[in-house]
Amino acid sequence: MSATIEFWFDFSSPYAYFASLEIELRLARFRKAVLWRPYLLGVAYQTTGMQPLTLTPMRGDYARHDWQRIAELTGVPFRLCDDHPFPSQPLARAYYWFAEGEPDLAVAFAKAAFHHYFGEGRSLRSKEAVLALAEGYTDNTDSLRCWLDTDEARQVLRKRTAEALDKGVFGSPFFLVGREPFWGWDRLPMIEGWLERRASEAARPSTPGNV
Repeated sequence: MSATIEFWFDFSSPYAYFASLEIELRLARFRKAVLWRPYLLGVAYQTTGMQPLTLTPMRGDYARHDWQRIAELTGVPFRLCDDHPFPSQPLARAYYWFAEGEPDLAVAFAKAAFHHYFGEGRSLRSKEAVLALAEGYTDNTDSLRCWLDTDEARQVLRKRTAEALDKGVFGSPFFLVGREPFWGWDRLPMIEGWLERRASEAARPSTPGNV
C-alpha cells in the first residue's frame, strides 16, 4: 500500500473546506504523508457532464442547507461568499508556487485560503486578493505576482488537473489511498476504517498455511 494519501480538491468546494479541517487530525495516527493536490474541478465536469452544485436545481438548495448543517454539527465557521463558485485558477497556481519554492508553507497557505473564503466569506476571485493573502506567508510576493500569469504556472496546473483525471478523480474532495478511491468529505471515517483493516492485516502473524 502507498505510503501517501492524495487529497485532491478545488478551492471553490465547500466540502473540500470541511475536509481540509479534518484530514490531518483523522489520519495522523497512520503516519502517512498527505499530499494536497488542488486541481480544476470544472475540467472534470466537462468529462462527467456534472456542474457546480449551487447551479443545479434542487441539489443546490440541498447543498446550501447541508453546508450550514455540517458547520453547525462540527462547530466550524462557514459563510458562503456571494461569488461562489469562483474560478480558482489564480489560487491553485499560487499553491503550486509555494509547493515548489516554499514547500513548508504550502499547506498552511491552502488552509488560510479555505478559511478566508469559507470561514470568513471573503472573496479570492482576483489575483490581487490571492496576493494579499500570500503576503502573510512569504516575503516574495513580487515573484509570485510575476509567476501567476506565466505559461509555466498555467502548465503546472494543467498537468496536475490532467493527472487527476488520469487517476479517475472527478470530484472535490477526492482521496486516493494507494489505488483506493474515496469521494467526499463524509468518506474520511471510511478511510480511517479502511486503513485500520489494512494495518491489522499487515500486523497479523503469518501461519504455515498463510505464507
